[in-house]
Amino acid sequence: MSLRPWRDITRRQSRQIMVGNVPVGGGAPVTVQTMTNTPTSDPRATIDQIRRCEDAGVDIIRVSCPDTDSTAALGQIVRAARVPIVADIHFHYKRALEAADAGAACLRINPGNIGSAERVNEVVNAAKANGCAIRIGVNAGSLEKDLLEKYGEPCPEALVESALDHIKLLQDRDFHEFKVAVKASDLFLAVAAYQQLAEVVDCPLHLGITEAGGFVGGTVKSSIGIGSLLWYGIGDTIRVSLSAEPEDEVRVGFEILKALGIRNRGVRVVSCPSCARQGFDVIRTVQALEERLQHIRTPMSLSVLGCVVNGPGEARETDIGITGGGNGKHMVYLSGVTDHHVQDADMIEHIVKLVEAKAAEIEASEQAQAA
Repeated sequence: MSLRPWRDITRRQSRQIMVGNVPVGGGAPVTVQTMTNTPTSDPRATIDQIRRCEDAGVDIIRVSCPDTDSTAALGQIVRAARVPIVADIHFHYKRALEAADAGAACLRINPGNIGSAERVNEVVNAAKANGCAIRIGVNAGSLEKDLLEKYGEPCPEALVESALDHIKLLQDRDFHEFKVAVKASDLFLAVAAYQQLAEVVDCPLHLGITEAGGFVGGTVKSSIGIGSLLWYGIGDTIRVSLSAEPEDEVRVGFEILKALGIRNRGVRVVSCPSCARQGFDVIRTVQALEERLQHIRTPMSLSVLGCVVNGPGEARETDIGITGGGNGKHMVYLSGVTDHHVQDADMIEHIVKLVEAKAAEIEASEQAQAA
């Protein structure tokens, strides 16, 4: 179904780079990233966490490489991962060289912060030799001293100037496989910086509101900041930075993309906030369904409404719907049409089976069309 004009998002045109086998920018789907929080020097724990993120749908994962123990373990992690691995490097240029040799698909490093021109040359040469991309990561909390002195405080202009300085170091060495982030914990600052940067560069942009906070507050803050930029057409890859588990960051990232109609993965739930009219416990039902349906990757929609006021209207627009009725008996809608009733005790299990069957039906149809 084509988007209505007031829903249309015209994405900023950027050139495309490859992070491993994942295209970023140039019209490729907006990718969702996260970062592990296990010691990278513990490959088993890190791989276990990566698996959970992969199950949640992550496209790219970043791991921190602060020491030689971490880069020594990186090769094993890269080989085990099913998605590209970004090595997070700060200041220690030799860690970047080791990470590139270990198979990292991308180096997160600011070339202006690693010292001499010779060191920058070594990192760029290692990236070229190993097919690594580079992510320049400007952060309002760690701006260069000269820029803070020039502008007096972190501001959009300072973040953009920092990014351009780092970009020039790569371009002067004929390296163009890079993406850029200009993050801040102040969402107004971050959004303004991204808007300004988008006007003057053609590289892919990595979006994020850094140090956004805990699960609830950080989700709200990130959704406003990242969501507004995506709505404006800016952004090629995103990371939701939460004080929460990495797989939760992935799920929130996909929810942002789903809400904007940019990318769909899994079940989009439409549910009411519940009130005294509800025919069943909407809150607990939705919580249970979201937990039970995390394994569904096929894009589809499910409406869960507690009564018949808005229930039938919402159900007409979703693949599967349920509205609360009297005496513990509720109406089930399939493809927008009333189909049958289900009792309270059987409702959650019944809906899970309907969603799984619908997902299998959609997948089979897609495979048949592709054959």
